[in-house]
Amino acid sequence: MATLGIEEEYLLLDPSTGLPVHKADEVAGYLHQSPRVTEDEIQRELLSCQLETATPVSSTLTEAEEYLLNFRTQLEAAARKASVVAAGTASAPFIEDHYPELTDKERYRDLRDSAPGIVGDQFVNGLHVHVSIPDRESGVQALNRIREWLPVIVAMSTNSPYWLGRDSGFGSWRVVHYRRWPVQGCPPVFQDAADYERRVKQLVATGAIIDRGVLTWMARLSDSYPTLEVRAGDAQLEARDSVLLAALIRGLVSTAVEEAERDVHRPVPEAELLDAAMWQAARQGLTSTLVDPVSAELVPAKDRIRALLEFTGAALEAEKDTEWVQAGLAGLWENGTGAERQRRARETGGTAGLLELYRSSLSGDGDSGR
Repeated sequence: MATLGIEEEYLLLDPSTGLPVHKADEVAGYLHQSPRVTEDEIQRELLSCQLETATPVSSTLTEAEEYLLNFRTQLEAAARKASVVAAGTASAPFIEDHYPELTDKERYRDLRDSAPGIVGDQFVNGLHVHVSIPDRESGVQALNRIREWLPVIVAMSTNSPYWLGRDSGFGSWRVVHYRRWPVQGCPPVFQDAADYERRVKQLVATGAIIDRGVLTWMARLSDSYPTLEVRAGDAQLEARDSVLLAALIRGLVSTAVEEAERDVHRPVPEAELLDAAMWQAARQGLTSTLVDPVSAELVPAKDRIRALLEFTGAALEAEKDTEWVQAGLAGLWENGTGAERQRRARETGGTAGLLELYRSSLSGDGDSGR
């Protein structure tokens, strides 16, 4: 059985304007006062209008969801005390012109100095899913095999349609934003673990990135844990959305590890097709067609998800996740991705409706735009 861990990032927004507010210290202070949140659960991000949490190592989806539901409830209460809205959106719908306040950490200052124009509007949040792997060699072989499916994960996770007060025309503006970093998109194919390490060290040595943490590939091996980390997803409105993606990613990684052990041949998508597939997934989400990066054909989004389920079916069944995933997908098809829900909320209720969607989705005390 493969274990998993989920990292979620949240934005803190003004309850009237929707602009980011730099109150992470205050909100974290209120969280520290809660007996239901430990100090290790509260993590800081690049900007002082962001907070992050990470689940403990979880064997079941229920464990992960219960953790996220508890933290989100406590975060929503702390945000209310600080007179802000904590939002599970992957982009700030509005930002101000002045340079944002960074979290007081030397690494973040170094990052700003290396790329001030990018850091200056890094108001984006991701969903990172860690899946345990037997060893780094297995991880590299799995990494090579999951590449064709990463655009599908992006499409399902789209939850950042707004930027600078406008509809970006993309379900995930976060994915487009990340294309500006020097090491981004789908990872390349690696020969083995030694090749992976050599190429990562080579990238750091160029000085284009300040350290290994700025490898913004959609998936990579973790340097801190014995896991493969998939970073393709937008941050999610609801905990159930995050756990659905985590379940599919665990099934994907487990299947890839098992196929690599048996030396099952998998086609290697061409780099430009993967890039196009990622861009199309970020733009369309699940509303239209997606690129199959192996066949180079446009196919209905439902067909790509059906193919993903066929690929991961045995692993999902082994983890007893099949029923959970089917229920989650039914809800996703009925209610849409986060981007679709955000658009409905703003179209019907303006900025106030959008902010109410963020608040109710986080705490789970409403229909969450469904």
